[in-house]
Amino acid sequence: MNRTSNDRMFSAISIFWLGLLLVSTNTAVGQPVTDSNEWETIQKLLKTQAVQWNEGNIDSFMETYWNSPELTFSGGGKVTRGWQATMDRYKSRYPDRETMGQLHFDDLEFQSLGESAALVLGSWHLATAKANPHGNFSLVLRKIEGKWLIVHDHSSTDESEE
Repeated sequence: MNRTSNDRMFSAISIFWLGLLLVSTNTAVGQPVTDSNEWETIQKLLKTQAVQWNEGNIDSFMETYWNSPELTFSGGGKVTRGWQATMDRYKSRYPDRETMGQLHFDDLEFQSLGESAALVLGSWHLATAKANPHGNFSLVLRKIEGKWLIVHDHSSTDESEE
């Protein structure tokens, strides 16, 4: 296998094990993820996240992430660990309203990982004055203290030409 295939396999295996870990270690009391109200809540979280981004408010955007040193963000071949490091990464890459552009999500798929945990797959699109990057994402969310939060974000950019 080449390096790209190995990286993809490692990512897939990592997401699988993270899902199993979340299911086996956190069975917090809460509504099962199969409840349609829970899916609506998660969908609303993502819509709110896009609105906050489009308003240029990274601080509010980050409220949807687990404020913990255990938060992980994977993108660009690197893993960022911790809420503050993730916030710093976003602010470094998107220092002003212009570079943030307009964000929207499509093709959302939801999968239960057990009580109080979910996997969300989808695509993201960013429209800026200079470019229109887009790609895919996978989010692992947990219901922590009654609130759905992103505990792992793996986002990739589609580098192919259209």
